[in-house]
Amino acid sequence: MVEVDIVFEDDRWLAVDLQTIADAAVTGVLERLEIDGEDGEVAVLACGDARIAELNADFRENPTATNVLSWPAAELSAQDAGDLPSQPVHDPMGGLELGDIAISYGTCASEAIAAGKAMQDHVMHLMIHGTLHLLGYDHVRDQDATLMAALEVEILEKMGIDDPYCTR
Repeated sequence: MVEVDIVFEDDRWLAVDLQTIADAAVTGVLERLEIDGEDGEVAVLACGDARIAELNADFRENPTATNVLSWPAAELSAQDAGDLPSQPVHDPMGGLELGDIAISYGTCASEAIAAGKAMQDHVMHLMIHGTLHLLGYDHVRDQDATLMAALEVEILEKMGIDDPYCTR
């Protein structure tokens, strides 16, 4: 089973049970994509808006808070729009390092409130989203965005969570 290690910089995350959500999200993505997560690792930084704004500035040259950021351990992105990314490869010792995710409590909470969604459901969506990024999925090109969103909706539905893109 994949190991999800969380560093809590913002204690508000403790009330959300981020560990349970992150474990379920990463496992759900790997199962759906039929990726062997044995000896896999994902690191998560559970932070606030100030910290994620610093990271966003440092890595994306955008000094504003965002909900989630991801740093894949390997470049797996598809060459052609709409194609599937490459599969991750276990290292010679059998490990599978997927990468790092940072998630911001303030932005997530604000978005959940604005959308009228349960915080846990919104965080589950964002952890799935971040995990898909670690596996080479993206939403820059339209076909890639469609593929990524469809996977998110499918995985969330399996978990009993409504389509986050449906505006009723």
